[in-house]
Amino acid sequence: MQLYIAEKPSLGRAIAAALPAPHQKGPGWIRCGQGDEAVTVSWCIGHLLEPAEPAQYNPRWKKWRQEDLPLVPERWEVTPKDSVRQQLNVLESLIRQAHTIVHAGDPDREGQLLVDEVIRYFGATCPVQRILINDLTPAAVAKAIQAPKDNREYRRLSHSALARQRADWLYGINLTRFYTLSYQQQGQQGVYSVGRVQTPVLGLVVERDNTIENFEPKPYYRIEATCHGLEADSDPASFSARWLADEAFREHLDEEDRLLDKATAEQIAAAVEGRPGRITESRFRDRNEAPPLPLSLSALQIEAGRLFRMGAKDVLDTAQNLYERHQLITYPRSDCRYLPEGHFAQRESVIRAISKVSSALAPACEQADLSRRTAAWNDKQVDAHHAIIPTSRTSANGKLTAAEDKIYGLISRYYLMQFSADAVHREGRLTVTIGEHRFRATETAVLTPGWKTLEIRLREGRQEPQKAPLPRLEKGEPVLCDRTDIKERKTQPPQHFTDATLLSAMTNIARFVTDAELRKTLRETDGLGTEATRAAIIDTLFKRDYLYRDSRHIKATGKGKALIGALPQTVSKPDMTAVWEATLETIRRGEADPRNFLEKLKEQIRGFVNAPMGAPEAPGTDQPTSPHCPKCRTPMREREGKFGRFWACTRFPDCNGTRPLEDTAPADGTSQKPVPCPHCFSPLVRRKGKKGWFWGCSNFPACRQTVDDDNGTPAIRLRNTT
Repeated sequence: MQLYIAEKPSLGRAIAAALPAPHQKGPGWIRCGQGDEAVTVSWCIGHLLEPAEPAQYNPRWKKWRQEDLPLVPERWEVTPKDSVRQQLNVLESLIRQAHTIVHAGDPDREGQLLVDEVIRYFGATCPVQRILINDLTPAAVAKAIQAPKDNREYRRLSHSALARQRADWLYGINLTRFYTLSYQQQGQQGVYSVGRVQTPVLGLVVERDNTIENFEPKPYYRIEATCHGLEADSDPASFSARWLADEAFREHLDEEDRLLDKATAEQIAAAVEGRPGRITESRFRDRNEAPPLPLSLSALQIEAGRLFRMGAKDVLDTAQNLYERHQLITYPRSDCRYLPEGHFAQRESVIRAISKVSSALAPACEQADLSRRTAAWNDKQVDAHHAIIPTSRTSANGKLTAAEDKIYGLISRYYLMQFSADAVHREGRLTVTIGEHRFRATETAVLTPGWKTLEIRLREGRQEPQKAPLPRLEKGEPVLCDRTDIKERKTQPPQHFTDATLLSAMTNIARFVTDAELRKTLRETDGLGTEATRAAIIDTLFKRDYLYRDSRHIKATGKGKALIGALPQTVSKPDMTAVWEATLETIRRGEADPRNFLEKLKEQIRGFVNAPMGAPEAPGTDQPTSPHCPKCRTPMREREGKFGRFWACTRFPDCNGTRPLEDTAPADGTSQKPVPCPHCFSPLVRRKGKKGWFWGCSNFPACRQTVDDDNGTPAIRLRNTT
C-alpha cells in the first residue's frame, strides 16, 4: 500500500481529489482507486507529538527546584498529544501496512518535522518520498503528486526544525524556572515566562515604551533661504532651499544633524540674507521604479496591518482560510517573495480568476500587460515555497467575509503589479552655496503612476500641498538670497509599536541588534521567529499579560517591564536569537552541525543558572535606592507629574501606589527586599497599629496573616517559597 501523509485534513482531501476514483472514506483516511493500484491518504492534525515534559525524563523534575537546574535530558523523547491520539493510532496502523510513504507536510521547516517525527516514532523502514504542495487547486496538486522526490533530500530541513524545537525546550524550561524561582524567593508572585523569541520581542516593546516615557523634547531650528536666479535668460521663479549641516557647527548639532542653537541659526540667517550665491549642484532626472515583488506572509501582515489595522494573527488566519477553504491563494506561510519561472505560463488563468473573484479588480485585469516579465520570476530565489499569489480558481467556496475580500484583493494587487508599467518619478535637486553656507532644494513628483494605480492609499490625514517645480538652473549660475526664515521645531519621540511595525521589526531584526559586528553579518531577512510563528509569538505575549493594546498601539504591561528590567541583556536583546536563526539556516544548508549548536546552548544555560543567587534581582531593582510600592510591594520608579517628580508603582495602571520622592527609606519597610507571607507568600508590609509596628500581608483582606516586628524586620525566618 502506498500511503500519503498530509499535514492537515484539508490538504489530505485535496490530495485524494487528485487521485483516481473510487474514493472510500474511513475514520482518519481516504482510500483512492481499487485493487493493487489502491492508494491511501491520511493526515496529521498539526503536531500529533510534542516534546516530553520534564517529569517524563525524571519524576523529580516535576517540582520546580533551583538545585535541579539546568534540566538537560540525556535522550530526547516525544509524547503523543492527548487531543489527537486517535488520529495518531490511525497513522500507526497505516504506516505498518505501507510499502511506500509519501510525505506531504507543508513546504517549510515545521511541516517537514511534523510528518518526519511521526514516521520516526513508529520506526517505519519503507522508502519515503516527498512532495511539495504550494497550491491546493486540483491541477497544482496533481502536478506535485507526479513529481515526488526522495525525502532524504530534506533531512537537513528536518534537522534544523528539530534543533530549533530542542533548543527552545532547553531555553524556555530552564530560564522560566530559574527566573520564576529567583523572583519568588524575593517575594514576587506568578510565573515569569522566558523564551528565546518571545522575550526579545517583549524587550523591543519595553525599550520603545521606555524611550517614549523618558523622552525629553528639545527645540531645533531649520533655516530656509528663498532664492532666485540672476541671469537674464534663466527661469525667474524663486525657490526655497534648506540649510545643510556643516561640520564646522558640530558642537551645535545633534546626532541627526539638527541645529539646536537658536543664536547660531540667527547668525547663519543674517550671514546669507540679501547675499549672492551660486548653484554648485544641479541634477534633474526621470527615475523608473519597478513594481514591488509579490507578498510573503510577513509582507502581507505588515501591509494589512498598515492599511486595514488587522492584527498579525487575524491576517494569518484569514489567509489560511483563503488557502484551505476557498483555494483562492497559494500556501500562505511563505517567507519568499519570488515565483518559479515556470509559473509565468499560468499568468493568463490567474488574472482571469482574479477578474471573476474580485469585480473591483476586473478593469485592472483587462489592462494587464501579459508581455511584461518582472524580476519576480526567478528560480534561484525560490526554495521550498514561493510568494503568495492568487490561484487559477475562479470562485470562492461560499461568500467571502469582509476580511477575506480585503486580503485576497491585496494579494491580487501585488500580483497584477507585475504586469503594470514602471512608475516614473521626476526628481530634481539644486544645491546653492552662499558664502560658507550650503542650502539644498529638492523636487519629487510622480510623472507616470504605472503600477502605483494599484496601490491602496490611506485616506486619513491631510495630504501635503504639492510643491511648485524647481527652476531649471544650471551649475555655476548666480542666484540671490531674497530672504531667510528660521522655523523652530521640537524633536519627537518614536511611535509606539503597532502590529505592522512590530512585525516589521521582527522581520528586519538587524536594525535592533546592538553588537555592531553582529549587525554587519546578519542578512536583512534574518528575523525573530519564522513567517509562520511571528503572529503566534505576539499573541502569546498578550495572553501572558506582558503586552496590552492601547487603541492601535501595542504597549508593555508593568509585568512585562519588570521582567525585562531584571533580565540580562543577552536574554532580553535580539542579538542571540538572531544568531540562532542564522545558525538554524546554516544547519538547513548542511553547513553546521545541530549537535554542536545544542552543546553550546547548554553551556550558555549553565552559565545563567549557576550565577550567584540574587542575580537576577527582583524586577525593577536596577535602581537600588528605589522603595517598594506600599500597596503591592512591587519596586517603584521615578515619574514626572503635575507637581514634580515622585515614586510610582511599576505595575501602573494595575496598581496606583505612589510615595514622595524624598521618602526613599520609608518606615513601612518597603525600602527593604520583600519578605514573603508565611501563609500565602505574598510580600509582607510593615504597618503601625495601636500597639506599635507589626507586619501584615499585602494581600489583605484576602489574607489576614500578621507577624511581629523585630527592629524593622519581620520576626520570622525567611522560608523557601518553592
